[in-house]
Amino acid sequence: MTIRKLPSDEVGVLDFAVAPDSAGVFALSSHARAKEALKFGLHTDVQGFNIFVVGAERSGRLTETVAYVQEAIAKRPPADDWLYLNNFRRSHRPKPCRVSAGTGRRFRDSLATLLPCIRDALKQAFGSDAHQATLQAPTVRLQEEINRQIAVVKATAEARGLTITQGQSGTTVTPTEAQQAQLPAMTPEDLAKVQADAQEVANRLSEITRWASSQQPAIAEHARTVSRQIADQATRELIDGLAKQYDGHVNLLRWLDEMRADVLDNIQLFLGKQSDGQSPMAAAKRQYAVNLFVDNGDNQHPLVVLEPNPTYENIFGRVQYRQTGQGYVTDFSLLCAGALHRANGGVLILRAEALAAQPNTWQFLKGALRDGEIQIEDLRQQAGVMLAGAPRPKPIELNVKVVVIGAPKWFHTFFSTDVDFQTHFRVKAEIDHDMPADDKNAALYAGLMQDIAKRHGAAGCAPDAINELLGIASRYAGDRTRLSSQFEMLEDIIAETCAGNGKSGEMLSGEGVARAKTQRRNRNSRIEDMTHERIADGTTLIQTTGGVIGQVNGLTVRSMGHLSFGGPSRVTARASVGRGGIINIERDVDMGGPIQQKAAMILQGFLAGHFARTMPMSFTCSITFEQNYGGVEGDSASLAGTVAIISELAEMPARQDIAITGSMNQRGEVQVVGGVVHKVEGFFRTCQEAPGGLTGSQGAVIPRQNAKNLVVRKDVVEAIEAGLFHLYVVDNIADALEVLLSEPGSVIDESSCNKIDDIYEKVTAKLSEFNDHLLVASRLEVVSI
Repeated sequence: MTIRKLPSDEVGVLDFAVAPDSAGVFALSSHARAKEALKFGLHTDVQGFNIFVVGAERSGRLTETVAYVQEAIAKRPPADDWLYLNNFRRSHRPKPCRVSAGTGRRFRDSLATLLPCIRDALKQAFGSDAHQATLQAPTVRLQEEINRQIAVVKATAEARGLTITQGQSGTTVTPTEAQQAQLPAMTPEDLAKVQADAQEVANRLSEITRWASSQQPAIAEHARTVSRQIADQATRELIDGLAKQYDGHVNLLRWLDEMRADVLDNIQLFLGKQSDGQSPMAAAKRQYAVNLFVDNGDNQHPLVVLEPNPTYENIFGRVQYRQTGQGYVTDFSLLCAGALHRANGGVLILRAEALAAQPNTWQFLKGALRDGEIQIEDLRQQAGVMLAGAPRPKPIELNVKVVVIGAPKWFHTFFSTDVDFQTHFRVKAEIDHDMPADDKNAALYAGLMQDIAKRHGAAGCAPDAINELLGIASRYAGDRTRLSSQFEMLEDIIAETCAGNGKSGEMLSGEGVARAKTQRRNRNSRIEDMTHERIADGTTLIQTTGGVIGQVNGLTVRSMGHLSFGGPSRVTARASVGRGGIINIERDVDMGGPIQQKAAMILQGFLAGHFARTMPMSFTCSITFEQNYGGVEGDSASLAGTVAIISELAEMPARQDIAITGSMNQRGEVQVVGGVVHKVEGFFRTCQEAPGGLTGSQGAVIPRQNAKNLVVRKDVVEAIEAGLFHLYVVDNIADALEVLLSEPGSVIDESSCNKIDDIYEKVTAKLSEFNDHLLVASRLEVVSI
């Protein structure tokens, strides 16, 4: 016999007597693999070695990863600043400029100070008499020459009796008054001579005008040259003085040279009035603005940027617009950085589920990682909304480590659906679901609980509170030899315990933790309570005493998301003469899932292999979960179903005071199942609330492999210790039959389990009887034909 009754000290919470250790989350063995992967990924500069952190919910995968990454890069120098500067030759393609941290702010402020100085210097230079005289000298000389030539023409005209007058219609040549008096007496030849003289004077005046016009380009060029010289002399010292402050920054010096040339070409930006009515300096400030795109001047190390909403603009930046009387306008000074720019040189952290919700961002992010540069795209332009003058800035060089954090399903979703995923995220940092409940992990866990309690206003956790919390962690892990890595789930209980204390600054006690845990379950257990109320009042038919042929209390578990609970479910079997074999009612009515259907077929295979070696299995047996209206899935009732069928065929009553759970293979070997803690506790409550309460013979049968998963409540442990409830572990169907087909109301021991051969003989006899009936029926059928 391999049946074993579990003592109370093997089903409850282990006693954790440890001193808290504050080494941190990544010192836990569950996080060790992830820690090494993070360390490797952060120190590997090869392209594509970005990191995907995989972990269960509430395992610290986000908060602790962020903290670890911040600590890991804390000793690195801060990342560089990035500026966007006006491209004077192609204004729609502003230039990115990389400078050391803090330099960008200094340069921006220096240039903001320089522009008013340039304006004042230009005003002074162009307002001096000497400069004005130099600037006007060619114009004066030209005017003097024009006046001299006109004087010569006037003298010639007067000698010929003509005068030159200037009117609204222009310059005219007319006879003098003396000659006008003589005109009536002149012969035609003399009149012709006067007209010819007047035309000659007019022609000479026109020549002077054309010659003066031909001199204007030279005058204008001279004015520009002189103006540039004046402006250059006035501003050179100012710009050179600024350039000396940034002697080591070649890109800034190159831009200052370009700025110097542009200032000389656009002096009116500082002196003249603009056509839009704005002050000259407003235009100059836009022309020579410094867009401090990324400012790391206050940072002591590279940034770790967590972007909770990774839309395209939040990651890659945006182009802003300002409204004017003529519509919306923009320029390079309205470029805004995104999270990828701020994290450049550091680490960008994204949630996998948030990134999956932004497929457009994911595609652009892959492109940026592939090309090693960040390009700002104005998505409105791509959508067909064309805005005149919108800049298309040159890309910025990208050097960033991207860390994506998510549950295992997101890792497999990305991995299986995107062929580029493995190219860009070659480092997997996986947090285990649980860890061994050894002294080291328990001490580290206790340290985490102490820190959490202090964050919530308590002085810490007393030893019994630590023990209670570690027991909950073990229960979450579903294994009394392990602890769940989802330590943040305990923070809710600690917070509720602190709130229930009513006073801050006190130590949390084990009693307080247990009370908070009970109160939390009470708040969430409406459906569980209703389920057990229906059993207690007889609405749901469940017996906890006596024995019934072909009827077994199987154990099920229901998960409501925030709460899981178990309870019994009656499994019945009814056999008759026939050739139908096992009829799974749930399957026939489409209420059974594929795993449940597979379990029923495995049951059929076991029976055939055990009882149909020498004769056909001549029976039809229907099997079902009674009063089930919501469907069935899973194979954990296959052991209960087998016991029910054999009880029916052997005509031996199955005990109703002992429930059973377990999966089974075709050889009759019992296999591990899930949720045993909830199943056992559910049947315990059913027995406890039944008329007569606990009888001392009630209990449950579970697979031997599930013994380590029993971290049951304190009241169940106490009942087992008092002999009021029993837990049995079995290895095969024979063990289960020995227990379930024993004398109802008895407590199982080694002496009471020796009748498996008798059970199988009765089943064989019944099957032989069914076969004989079929043979007789077939003969009668032949005779009737």
